[in-house]
Amino acid sequence: MDIVTDDVRTVEWTGDGLRLIDQTVLPDRLEYLDVRTVDALVDAIGRLVVRGAPALGVTGAFGVAIALRETADPAARDAAIARIRAARPTAVNLAAGVDRVLPFADRGADAVLAEAQALLDEDVRGNRAIGAHGADWILARTGDRPLRVLTHCNAGALATAGWGTALGVVRELHTRGRIDMVYADETRPLLQGSRLTAWELQRAGIPYLVQTDAAAASTIMRGLADVAVIGADRIAANGDTANKIGSLAVALACAAAGIPFVVAAPWSTVDLAAATGAAVPIELRAEAEILAPGAAPAGARAFNPAFDVTPARLVSALVTETGVLEISRGITPATSR
Repeated sequence: MDIVTDDVRTVEWTGDGLRLIDQTVLPDRLEYLDVRTVDALVDAIGRLVVRGAPALGVTGAFGVAIALRETADPAARDAAIARIRAARPTAVNLAAGVDRVLPFADRGADAVLAEAQALLDEDVRGNRAIGAHGADWILARTGDRPLRVLTHCNAGALATAGWGTALGVVRELHTRGRIDMVYADETRPLLQGSRLTAWELQRAGIPYLVQTDAAAASTIMRGLADVAVIGADRIAANGDTANKIGSLAVALACAAAGIPFVVAAPWSTVDLAAATGAAVPIELRAEAEILAPGAAPAGARAFNPAFDVTPARLVSALVTETGVLEISRGITPATSR
């Protein structure tokens, strides 16, 4: 049985396919997309119908079952699984989710589905733990008072199987009565902060303000934020963190202002094979995403990286389901396991 934490189910197996919240039409409409083919799944991942590292991991795991149901030919099956695994290059969880269930493939789709569901349930439990660990660490350093939190991109229930990572920390602080205000960066180029994070905060009854990405550093330097909490798509062995473009600017401002910069993510986001952030592939997205009609001269070209890498020295704490690593003090994933 699914673990239910609220009414947002980003990823769900229906019995004959995968049901995804279509995040491309939020916040105007809450719609679902039923996926039953590998082509449809790869398209949904590429269009960001489903996104967020943990949600992609769960989606990839269920995607293997779709591939097994679609073809019995071993070569075609392997090619289909490889397409799913490579659909988003920066988020390590997608490949990790596929790899998690591959050992069960020889037993058939039902065995893969059972393991994918186990991964989904683990993600929700882990997110709850992340929220508690993160709230404890933050309150121990900021005092037992209402806090002003800045967040970047979306790392809530929509980015996971439920509850959220960075936004899970915010939810936990809210349940303890310790949220005064959340500043949600709009997050270019696809506005996942203003479209998705704000949608989740509003549904949860958490006070928030949407701001432009360019305002974030000023908000921090003016003393209007007590802590920044973000998610991650991949974390290198030394603690360098890849997240949505603009995260690095938030980290630099936090360092200048002397407030904590906290990364909240499941351990599955850690890629020990990547020694530093230099090994993390940075996805370049379509130029048209930021060159809307009237926004730039006709014929203009665009540089549209989806992610940036924050050096470990700027990360105050990495919060996982197992606890907190104080990265800037040298306690890194590589030294802790």
